[in-house]
Amino acid sequence: MSDGRVFIVGGGLAGLSAAVALAAKDVSVTLIEGTGQAGGRCRSYFDATLGQVIDNGNHLLLSGNHATHDYLRTIGAADKLAGPERARFAFANVRSGERWTIAPNDGPLAWWVLARNRRVPGSSLSEYLSLLKLLAPGKGKRIDEVIACRGPLWEKLLHPFLLAALNTEPQSASADLAAAVIRETLAKGGKAYRPRIATPHLGAAFIEPALAYLKTKGAEVQFGRRLRAIAFDDKRAATLEFTDGPLALAAMDRVILATPAWVTTELLPGTPAPTEFRAIVNAHFVAVPPKDAAAMAGVIGGTAEWVFAFHDRLSVTVSGADRLVDTDRESLAKLLWRDVAAVHGLAPELPPWQIVKERRATFAAMPAQNARRPGARTNWTNLILAGDWTDTGLPATIEGAVRSGQRAAQLARAATSV
Repeated sequence: MSDGRVFIVGGGLAGLSAAVALAAKDVSVTLIEGTGQAGGRCRSYFDATLGQVIDNGNHLLLSGNHATHDYLRTIGAADKLAGPERARFAFANVRSGERWTIAPNDGPLAWWVLARNRRVPGSSLSEYLSLLKLLAPGKGKRIDEVIACRGPLWEKLLHPFLLAALNTEPQSASADLAAAVIRETLAKGGKAYRPRIATPHLGAAFIEPALAYLKTKGAEVQFGRRLRAIAFDDKRAATLEFTDGPLALAAMDRVILATPAWVTTELLPGTPAPTEFRAIVNAHFVAVPPKDAAAMAGVIGGTAEWVFAFHDRLSVTVSGADRLVDTDRESLAKLLWRDVAAVHGLAPELPPWQIVKERRATFAAMPAQNARRPGARTNWTNLILAGDWTDTGLPATIEGAVRSGQRAAQLARAATSV
């Protein structure tokens, strides 16, 4: 590989995973983050209101997310994920009081759908067989153009699963992206979709070990430097213009731009990118969960969608939450706690709480927006894109972000062949 340094702009998971992949190959790396903290939307912080460390948002991983697990092994954090030995998904209908647990078998031959006590209550075998249509849906279609979006299987499993994965109302979402998720998880058997949750929080699993690893590898990490422009010389990025001054790039330096879509298009006008985004709302409650509480429970018939049980708190995630982002925080906390209390049999009195709203959490995973995602390569020989919004083939997930960073790192190592 040729000499030169790789400058990575953006310290979210895409940028961090690129930095880790390069540092592992002894490439000289400088990671530059515009804020005072790494992690982007996947971060933890001490909340003074609650008196504890909480996550910016709840992120679920699956055992089949191979790129993410490789990243965690590299930084020495493979033990920072918790979850059941087998794929188990608890659900509660807060309107009817009905409860059930989906219990897939480990292998790809999904015999569990034949067992009434393991599959979705009231679902029929034909509903599961119809999922085969989603494995090869035809390019550019919506999900509702491929399968019937109704019935027990849809309402009690597929809708909440796909909403969480796509952060977009599934009926209108991209069937291509749904197919990618299903091919890598449900189609491979329960061994590929055992749920995994960062413990004790996201920072301890994804961010702090990565920064420590980069330090041991001699990588430089800078915070509080915001990129405001890029100057070009013919086919190369020549200068990075930061708010605190310019950084001139040497002949063999490369740049990985791991910034959000709307920032990237400001820096690189004309770059294709998604233009529509969807919100996520998270709530955190200081409440000790019952001893038998599922680590993660799906909620049907309420406002909450998933309830996560940690040792010192209960947390809620609501995906595709544009309808909620303008609701006042206390009303939202009361609304969500009502669901949490119903799921776990807790008192209705509202405990100490915190609401976190991400208005542009992910791009809207609709066919037209998916088609706007650019690849990692750009028109400039030393400039590469990374981010969960780029064309990873996956929705905007942790796995997508990590894969984009790893792909960018591969291209950066190829030096002048980028």
